[in-house]
Amino acid sequence: LGTHSHTQKISLPSFLRTDRSFPSLPFRSPHTAMSSVAVEPLLRYHRRTEVSGLRKVANPCCSSSSLNCSRQKLFHRGKCKLRVRRRSTAPFVIRASSSSSSSSTALAETFESSGDVFFRHSFPVTQTETVEGKIFVRVDQENGKGNWHLTVGCSLPGKWILHWGVSYVNDIGSEWDQPPKHMRPSGSMPVKNYAIETPLKKPSGDDPFYEVKIDIDPKSAIAAINFVLKDEETGAWYQHKGRDFKVPLVDYLLEDGTVFGSNSFVIWPGPFFSNILLKPETDSTLEPDDVKREDRKVEGIYEEQPITKHIAIENSVTVSVRKCPETSKNLLYLETDLPEVVVHWGVCRDDAKNWETPPGPHPPETVIFKEKALRTLLQPKEDGRGCSGLFTLEEGLAGFLFVLKLNDNTWLKCKGNDFYVPLSNSSILHSESGQEHFKDAAASVKALDQNQGSDTAFTNEIIKEIRNLVSGISSDNSRKVKTKEAQESILQEIEKLAAEAYSIFRSSIPTFKEEVVLEEELEQAPPKKSSGTGSGYEIVLQGFNWESHKSGRWYMELKEKAEDIASLGFTVVWLPPPTESVSPEGYMPKDLYNLNSRYGNIYELKELVGKLHELGIKVLGDAVLNHRCAQYQNQNGIWNIFGGRLNWDDRAVVADDPHFQGRGNKSSGDNFHAAPNIDHSQDFVRKDIKGWMRWLREEIGYDGWRLDFVRGFWGGYVKDYMDATSPYFAVGEYWDSLSYTYGEMDHNQDAHRQRIIDWINATSGSAGAFDVTTKGVLHAALERCEYWRLADEKGKPPGVVGWWPSRAVTFVENHDTGSTQGHWRFPGGKEMQGYAYILTHPGTPAVFFDHVYSNYRSEIAALLAFRNRHKLHCRSIVQISKAARDVYAAIIDEKVAVKIGPGHFEPPNGPRKWSPALEGRDYKIWESS
Repeated sequence: LGTHSHTQKISLPSFLRTDRSFPSLPFRSPHTAMSSVAVEPLLRYHRRTEVSGLRKVANPCCSSSSLNCSRQKLFHRGKCKLRVRRRSTAPFVIRASSSSSSSSTALAETFESSGDVFFRHSFPVTQTETVEGKIFVRVDQENGKGNWHLTVGCSLPGKWILHWGVSYVNDIGSEWDQPPKHMRPSGSMPVKNYAIETPLKKPSGDDPFYEVKIDIDPKSAIAAINFVLKDEETGAWYQHKGRDFKVPLVDYLLEDGTVFGSNSFVIWPGPFFSNILLKPETDSTLEPDDVKREDRKVEGIYEEQPITKHIAIENSVTVSVRKCPETSKNLLYLETDLPEVVVHWGVCRDDAKNWETPPGPHPPETVIFKEKALRTLLQPKEDGRGCSGLFTLEEGLAGFLFVLKLNDNTWLKCKGNDFYVPLSNSSILHSESGQEHFKDAAASVKALDQNQGSDTAFTNEIIKEIRNLVSGISSDNSRKVKTKEAQESILQEIEKLAAEAYSIFRSSIPTFKEEVVLEEELEQAPPKKSSGTGSGYEIVLQGFNWESHKSGRWYMELKEKAEDIASLGFTVVWLPPPTESVSPEGYMPKDLYNLNSRYGNIYELKELVGKLHELGIKVLGDAVLNHRCAQYQNQNGIWNIFGGRLNWDDRAVVADDPHFQGRGNKSSGDNFHAAPNIDHSQDFVRKDIKGWMRWLREEIGYDGWRLDFVRGFWGGYVKDYMDATSPYFAVGEYWDSLSYTYGEMDHNQDAHRQRIIDWINATSGSAGAFDVTTKGVLHAALERCEYWRLADEKGKPPGVVGWWPSRAVTFVENHDTGSTQGHWRFPGGKEMQGYAYILTHPGTPAVFFDHVYSNYRSEIAALLAFRNRHKLHCRSIVQISKAARDVYAAIIDEKVAVKIGPGHFEPPNGPRKWSPALEGRDYKIWESS
């Protein structure tokens, strides 16, 4: 009765979240409401409920006869009015005596000022509300003349991103292309080679719309602009009836291969799905042939589409407990800013937390619920801001359990579980010498045991392993014999297990937690290797660029450089995608088992891998799992039937990819528009992919994976693939836009790195991710001479490396951002500052092939040797010494100091003496002696 297990979520043990001495995983707290509350609120914001029109009522502990009423809640645009109405008495109402009521009144009035409160805690509670707004699309000219513009806007609050691309007149099919650079508004970010993401902004503080304006050239060959709208705070995408929005912008039409038309834009419905832009008097059912006979000029086109969104409304419940000096009973005062609440409550006598109904007296407006719990209607506060109740509880009880019920039958819980309040001093006092750390862990594990649902058998094993590991650390503490290597190994295992548990019961509300690593220098010996994350001392070389396929023998060329690569100190080489591909670079795979690619054949690939292994270098295969190019068309002429050994049909394609008519389930991530997006929820798909990846491990000898476009599918599937292949090292490419305001990059990039962290969490920590956040911050800091950006608001590194360094793969450039693509090129001439940063800081650094074999080679080689000599690793400790306009400086592991930027910094000499080790343009590195 009391646990409502059908909605429960798991919360991580406290020792994995807050204690300074042990890793606090950057997981999101599962503040999940109960059955009728949406479990994925799409926007978080605080709203204070305004209450008016309240009839003044007595204090909550007055006689029930004066409080036998209910309130009707009326909402209007976020404001709440309450009307007080007399209600009939429930058949099982328990009335308090007048004497107890008067004493309760006095206690409630003096509770806040009492000095003997032994427990006080505020619990956050979250509700969701659906709000309505509109998306508008406008095509117009400035002041009725001059340049044309397309404006897209949204009336709802949020961090809106326009994800858009263009179609050209001669394009075949529905693929997108990137627009020319002169069309891209300020703050735009390229996505692969097919789209742009541009933030929407408010034109002014009073304007209700967020909007973006795109310049249009009527003489260009662009036939249409395609877009979808994304709420960056939540990751939610908005389309038009499940399809992309498409705005036609053509000044000519094609008929039998002949170009004709006017010099102004026309609206072409039908296949362009553009009826959302037609004027009201226009017949949206016209076919293209009908339109060709009438070129209608676009003059002041403006259309709106409704949009709905779930808003998270945050409230709180505060509970205080103290002993009554006269009766020795516990007095529990509960208050909330919610306007009308019923507390469904009981008590427990031990840690099993089995609900019981306590003996009276009970608060006013209390009814018995099926003889197993009590329900109390909280009474309005005198100031009208919420309601409260006072509960008198006998001695000898272990805890007070409750959930909240609103008048619309919505249930609210605490992170998916019952609210729990301890009722004795001893149960909440901290023990000495840090041992509370492990007691809290054991208590949390016991709580997990008692709150499991359908995943009991699986989570039992996880909980058992965590308990054994905690016991191992505890016993080490008691013996005062604890090697750093052993502790690090145990913590890695706890990290993995807790992440695994988290992924099962993952929350939908983003919160930002940090990974706190041990503030002790590790032993010289490497820590125990953890599957998927290596030893911590890896240095990765990206062994190709965007043009490497052109020679047709890249594998052999790289083999000739293998000994040179090893001599530089690289421990891992990332190779290009090996499969047959529609695109020569390999990122449009076709027949997965055909390994004859533009880089070479399967035998040359095996020869290269063997050579790298001889030199002690691990090899990563580039696995493109999100999408796959079909070999055959279906009956509608859509390319969604696959060939080769994995001859899937259209059930392997997601249903919500608008271009490829899949019959699978909806996508678990973002769609990649250029190829069919694979439905990883299908058992046969996952089975085939695991078989293929195991074959690559055994046949080719890959040691791990670089995973392409992991935004496209849930990280839980990645965990399945990692479990099946046990890689030495794995890293995913989760690349999306950073946070911008009015075209300026925000200092706070917590939301951006949280999305990367969320993906890593979903994989149960079995794979790391490229630290796109750190790259973006380095761009802004170096390009604009704003080195203060390299410290977050807590004085720590601002990227993933500041929260979860053991899973962050840092980089300066890769084949997408640099090379001949140049989608997001690092500030020119400042690349060595970037390498001075990533090769001295925690995280796993990845170095781009083009930079190694360039005039930067000698400087990169010196940095690689320096990192290896000082045994810097992915969990090294960073202490930021300075983050100013023109200089950033930090001390790493108390033995390396680094500064980048033109400004001045010298590490302070004290117990340690610092001597210069490396120096280049606007960077300098010292080592302690």
